[in-house]
Amino acid sequence: MSAMNDDARTIAAQLAIRPEQAAATIALLDDGNTLPFIARYRKEQTGGLDEDQIRRLTESLATLRAVATRRAAIVAALQEQGAATPELLAQLAAAETRTALEDLYAPYRPKRRTRASIARERGLQPLADLIIRQAPARETPEQLARPFLGEGVATVEEALAGARDIVAEAISDHPDVRRITRDRALNWGTLRSEKIEKADDPRAVFQTYYDFSSPVGRLRPYQTLAINRGEAEKILRVKVLVQERDWQGAIGAAFRPDRRSPLLAQLELAIADAAARLLLPAIERDVRGQLTEGAEAHAIGVFAANLRGLLTQPPLAGQTVLGLDPGFRTGCKVAVVDPTGKLLDTATIYPHEPQRRAEEALRALAALVARHGVTLVAIGNGTASRETEGLVAELIRREGAASPARPPLRYLMISEAGASVYSASPLARAELPELDVSLRGAVSIGRRAQDPLAELIKIDPQSIGVGMYQHDVDQPRLTAALGGVVESVVNRVGVDVNTASPALLTHVAGIGPKLAERIVAYRDEHGPFPNRATLRKVQGLGPKAFEQAAGFLRVRGGDTPLDASAIHPESYKVATAVLQRAGLRPATAPPERAGALDALLARQPVAALAGDLGTGEPTLRDILEQLVRPGRDPREDLPPPLLRRDVLSMDDLKPGLRLAGTVRNVVDFGAFIDIGVKQDGLLHRSQTPRGTVLRVGEVIEVAILRVEAERGRIALAWPGEGER
Repeated sequence: MSAMNDDARTIAAQLAIRPEQAAATIALLDDGNTLPFIARYRKEQTGGLDEDQIRRLTESLATLRAVATRRAAIVAALQEQGAATPELLAQLAAAETRTALEDLYAPYRPKRRTRASIARERGLQPLADLIIRQAPARETPEQLARPFLGEGVATVEEALAGARDIVAEAISDHPDVRRITRDRALNWGTLRSEKIEKADDPRAVFQTYYDFSSPVGRLRPYQTLAINRGEAEKILRVKVLVQERDWQGAIGAAFRPDRRSPLLAQLELAIADAAARLLLPAIERDVRGQLTEGAEAHAIGVFAANLRGLLTQPPLAGQTVLGLDPGFRTGCKVAVVDPTGKLLDTATIYPHEPQRRAEEALRALAALVARHGVTLVAIGNGTASRETEGLVAELIRREGAASPARPPLRYLMISEAGASVYSASPLARAELPELDVSLRGAVSIGRRAQDPLAELIKIDPQSIGVGMYQHDVDQPRLTAALGGVVESVVNRVGVDVNTASPALLTHVAGIGPKLAERIVAYRDEHGPFPNRATLRKVQGLGPKAFEQAAGFLRVRGGDTPLDASAIHPESYKVATAVLQRAGLRPATAPPERAGALDALLARQPVAALAGDLGTGEPTLRDILEQLVRPGRDPREDLPPPLLRRDVLSMDDLKPGLRLAGTVRNVVDFGAFIDIGVKQDGLLHRSQTPRGTVLRVGEVIEVAILRVEAERGRIALAWPGEGER
């Protein structure tokens, strides 16, 4: 059976899919197809696997192939040593994980000079073998050891000690001993942490873990990461405790003491030494490593889910936005952008301490609102944000009183995470070359309200800050996971090739940074792309890149109407045939298509029509959906952001009060909700109905459970739960 088929069967069992689905997807990936392209345009081959399933398949495949590569390297090393016995090779072939491979290889792995290797050099291996075999003998241990005296071994006790060192290493390196002890430690071990006596923790950040104990199997991911950080900062001392019966049982099963043997005491001494000096420290490293790996995977998953929620927040089209980057001493930076994101005006106001020029600031803001027809104010949620929110609420009150007939001005709190990173970036300098770096943040905040995806895409995802412990986890894995989220969202939404920035185009399937720059350069030189086919003229955009990218790029108002949809050019012939059968033309307006297409399907069901047109049923369904709603932005189906007109204070909050709030961050123990006061409230997971999954950016109703004004804490409950 081929390696691909082996991998396909293994992955199919892991993901509960058919082996044929796994094999077809692996073949598509190996042929250089991107994940978004496979998920969207190769549903017939994959049997309809969705993007998440394909991503997990990709991760499993990478793991399997990494194990296979390591297995081959170990086999080569063993063959070079002359240690590749048929039995050992069979065990290596059956090993399914990297850990199992390393356990088998441990006795043969080249080591630095150890006590055991020095003893071997002195010829003590045969004496160690006698201790391991526990063979009955008439001689005493001293008599058995005397023949091994010589250079470097002056006494009988030195000979026995050296032999015990060899035995101890053999015990620690034994694959079954390692595996059984590790499994028992993971299931029944205890992790303890304590404060290092002279350690300085002025804010008592790690107080929970000063005297902490938990079964290894019950540790929460956030606890593991917090303990790791406390240990790294030399505040905590951490230990994994394995019960004696667990390691003794594992060793006793492989190295059987014989009470009739004169070498029994020597084996027992070697066992105790092996456990204390070699085995248990190694098992502790393994357990801590597995705990950390699992906790990091969980944290990365939380970060990725939060990032997806942030990027998929609905855009606020048609708004002229006044972006406010709040501040105290240096003032609040102001930027006005039109509905396309074009910068119209900037200003700096000083309403807060130490200048306290609030009236002057209000007049300046009112003038900008009137001059540019501002419809929305976007306020960054950093330093001085709530004070600035109060200023904007007063502005809205005055505007409403002065112009009651005018559509009401509203405001929106915007996460400003990463705005300063963007402001100082080469991309910001290229986009806003004449603007001071401090004002670029206000522009970014304003644009984030209009289209969160298009603006946030310009920032390294790790700088957006919608997770916990993101700086403590494996950075390459985090980068890959967040990059996958960005890629997924960008391609799901689609990109207008005639307006997209290079930063946005970079994440389109099959393109990347260099090709994105070339597309924009071609557009700047030749004008807007009239159709998708013209993309082939861009240098470096070959047939494969075009195949992968074309369906995710939109050309609106061009000479080929289907180019505005998510229908792939390879399916244009089918799409045109569908329109013809429905009595429609490609130029027919989408709203007019629905009735004719419904009538067509009433005459001929989808399955029959697909067979008639020589295409797959999943592809035909996607085509039909796009013919009715071409280029539909899936974000538009989500509830819009919460727009406010007034601001609350902590004094306004009473238990039982119900408010609408925006989910700002989701973590292991709950979700932080912006309810319009200075401090976000915490909706603890115990207050959330079982099975409820919250998403960053989601607007929900919550009830005030408890307010601790002096500590700046607000506890929230699910509506109807606040009275419990």
